[in-house]
Amino acid sequence: MARAKRVTITDIARLAGVSPGAVSFALNGRPGVSEATRARILEIAEEHQWVPSSAARALVGSRAGVVGFAVNRTARALSTEAFFTDLVAGAQSALTTQRIALQLVLVSSIDEEMATYRRWSSANQVDGVIVIDPRDDDPRLRVLTDLGLPAVVIGSHISEPDGPATIWLDDSRVAHSLFDYLTALGHRSIVYVSGPAEFQHTQLRTDVLTALAERGVTGEVIPTDFSPASATTTMRSILSRRERPTAVVFDNDMMAIAGCRVAQEMRVAVPDDLSVASFDDSTVAGLVHPSITAITRDTFRLGEDAANFLLEQIDSGDILPDRPGIPPQLTVRESTAAPRTAS
Repeated sequence: MARAKRVTITDIARLAGVSPGAVSFALNGRPGVSEATRARILEIAEEHQWVPSSAARALVGSRAGVVGFAVNRTARALSTEAFFTDLVAGAQSALTTQRIALQLVLVSSIDEEMATYRRWSSANQVDGVIVIDPRDDDPRLRVLTDLGLPAVVIGSHISEPDGPATIWLDDSRVAHSLFDYLTALGHRSIVYVSGPAEFQHTQLRTDVLTALAERGVTGEVIPTDFSPASATTTMRSILSRRERPTAVVFDNDMMAIAGCRVAQEMRVAVPDDLSVASFDDSTVAGLVHPSITAITRDTFRLGEDAANFLLEQIDSGDILPDRPGIPPQLTVRESTAAPRTAS
């Protein structure tokens, strides 16, 4: 039986209705084509399982000089999260000193993220990747291991055996610092407005809140997509109840600010009638009124550390030992106080 003909850049160009040069720009992440054209070319290349020839790989060399970062967020959601702005800035700062580029790609699903890793690996487009938002039994980590693509995970747990290296933050301790503080103030009804429930940090924070039942605390978790719009809708629902909680904790600063805006709209005084806090901090969180009690972390430094760790991992022949990140701290501001019903 005859062997199937290998798809070439020329074939992709014909199918996409563009020049071979445009295909080369798109496949190598270079400027010169529109995002719509780039997306169409990448889709065709993936559909036809395009891989570069050995000669092309030789021309490229052993290193691409690029680090990949695939983020499962919409562009609009990403633009509202100070966490990502600081994280990317920190990573870029570390990479620039080594003349390494950062290729940031937004994906719409975990399947698309894994397809991105396969495409990057087959085309030798990146030397390694930074991974965020790990989950239990994470299929992305198995794909990266199978591809042999160097990776560093920013997570809440140490890595699994043979899994990619992790720079980890003790999210259980972080959750305790915030929820225990609210409990010490006298709050016994707390709602946690979280991101997606499958993320490990969401699960850890949920576990800490649930365990407070032993201290007479009623905890409730409401998953969202991290967006201020979801926070707004959720907060209106919470404050429309006959029996309201005395404290609401949001997963990020913009959600918390949106929640405070709803409280103002519904004439619920913060913090007199309701305490509000956030698991992410930012300059804006400290400037609004009332300023937001939050978990403060050096996210810029986290991005720097993750990028430098990845560069070491790329140079190493073996998976490096995990490393702890800088511990975040609770910053108490105007948005939290003892509930009126506290004794």
